[in-house]
Amino acid sequence: MKQHSLSGLLALTLLVGCTSSEEIVPDVPPSELYTEAQTLLQEGSWTTAIERLEALDSRYPFGPYSEQVQLDLIYAYYKNDDLALGLATIERFTRLNPTNDKLDWVLYMRGLTYMAQDRNFMHDLFNMNRFDRDPEPVKAAFADFKKLLERYPNSPYAEDAQKRMYALKNRLAEYDLATADFYLRREAWIAAINRCQELQKTFPNTEAARKSLAIQLEAYEKLGLTEAVERTRELMVLNPI
Repeated sequence: MKQHSLSGLLALTLLVGCTSSEEIVPDVPPSELYTEAQTLLQEGSWTTAIERLEALDSRYPFGPYSEQVQLDLIYAYYKNDDLALGLATIERFTRLNPTNDKLDWVLYMRGLTYMAQDRNFMHDLFNMNRFDRDPEPVKAAFADFKKLLERYPNSPYAEDAQKRMYALKNRLAEYDLATADFYLRREAWIAAINRCQELQKTFPNTEAARKSLAIQLEAYEKLGLTEAVERTRELMVLNPI
């Protein structure tokens, strides 16, 4: 008897759950649904706003709110840390609206979304700098911000994009420095030197480039290359940390 009661309770719970999920987004006119979504966005209720916007997008894909709904979804996905969905929506919007007057903002948001992919919750929580993690999202973000400056130099987002490029450049330089240090610890002297020189050439005005000289110096010393050691020491004097 007890087993039947539990089974019945479970079935009722599942039924209620299914019914509730179907009623999350009410069947109301698109204008009302859009207004509600805008209010939720302003309140920062990202998850609920996304539900409303996704309902609008699926129910009225060619309606009068179509383009703005996609733009709002891009922003809401970013704020809610739904980064893969954000990138997919950006790709879709760009493909369907190649001449839209907000493409500079869309490009800017793609850069921000890639930047957010470089974050890690545990790193943020413990304030850890893991410069050795995969830099591919950083490279993609840098490319998008660079493209924004080239295509839309007068965009209101250009100035912020330029500042972010500076930060991203340092992030990429630190990755190269961490890689060079890894090679040094593995006693791969030539690989360490090559990575240091690549870093100095690609990101010459960074702290990481100056720090790489010490790694380069040690690698040259291990190889017994006296002239290269002296040249590196001279560079260290000219480029103090």
